[in-house]
Amino acid sequence: MFDLMYNTIFFASYSNVYGLGNISLGSFDILLAYIVTIIVSIIVALLLRIPLLPSKPIRYSFDVSAIYPTPIIAIGLFSIFLVLNYTFMYNGLILAIVIGILSALFVKYLFDFVFPKPLDGDEGEDM
Repeated sequence: MFDLMYNTIFFASYSNVYGLGNISLGSFDILLAYIVTIIVSIIVALLLRIPLLPSKPIRYSFDVSAIYPTPIIAIGLFSIFLVLNYTFMYNGLILAIVIGILSALFVKYLFDFVFPKPLDGDEGEDM
């Protein structure tokens, strides 16, 4: 229905006034860079000893894990760079690796400061 990758590439390359971006970026390159971003963010999160899954019950858990929100933050940051038409070198693979590492570091050390856990309704303490 909507060809999001094509529209992202088209509009980003159309507005490329200064010629800083890589206009020859194809759908396979974008898909590969997204997969690299996801894999690197999960691997670095596991190396930083972030648990793979949150504590039970998963539905009410506000714990961070390697599955969520680490790759989601990495995908979002990488999408911002793609829309801005900044892919750096090797069709965005180096940028994907750097963003995967930075998103895992963000989730490990800064996520609880930026997004604090909600207060418990009964006692007024953190959950």
